[in-house]
Amino acid sequence: MSVAFGRGYLRTRLELIRLRRAVRTAKRVHGILEDKRDVLINRLNQLIEEAEALRSRAIEGLTEAYDDLLGAYVELGPQVMESIARSVPETVDISVESYTMMGMSLVTLGVSGGDFKLPYGFGDTSLALDEAVRKIRRVVADICRAAAVENNIYRVASELRKTQRLLNALEHVIIPRYEEAIRVISATLEENDREYFVKLKHIKRVLERRRTS
Repeated sequence: MSVAFGRGYLRTRLELIRLRRAVRTAKRVHGILEDKRDVLINRLNQLIEEAEALRSRAIEGLTEAYDDLLGAYVELGPQVMESIARSVPETVDISVESYTMMGMSLVTLGVSGGDFKLPYGFGDTSLALDEAVRKIRRVVADICRAAAVENNIYRVASELRKTQRLLNALEHVIIPRYEEAIRVISATLEENDREYFVKLKHIKRVLERRRTS
């Protein structure tokens, strides 16, 4: 509104009081937003560290699982490995949970259910294959968690940008214009007071001359 930005406002004491209250409110909001920004920055840094750790662990797990699979392939032979591969489930069940942080909806993802059982018998298996299955299972869970963390990073970063825009508007536009309006109104009222005082002195002198004449 125009009053907020120093144009079209009424140069009255009532308007001055209203604007001073508005400045105090704007500064309180600015302080709240600063606290929110700090919380968002801390959370964003935590999420980035978590995502990096999950990605590193997933890459390491895939590398180790590949080595174990290669060992199992050498030990069991191609026919057994291909038979096992054809019987492996092609999908996994993903659980999705959401939680709220400062009005934002964030998510977590995980592989639901217990460890899946591959349909191969004791005579067909090997320690290397069992290790590969265990590591791949963990990698899939890490990838799901990393995907959720990446999504949360985007949402927190978006909220951080909005919060910073509001802070910039308050700090560089709204509050300065309120304060400029207050300065102009205060100067006008002070000038009016001086003029009124001069008029009173003039009237007083006129009345005194009349009484003495």
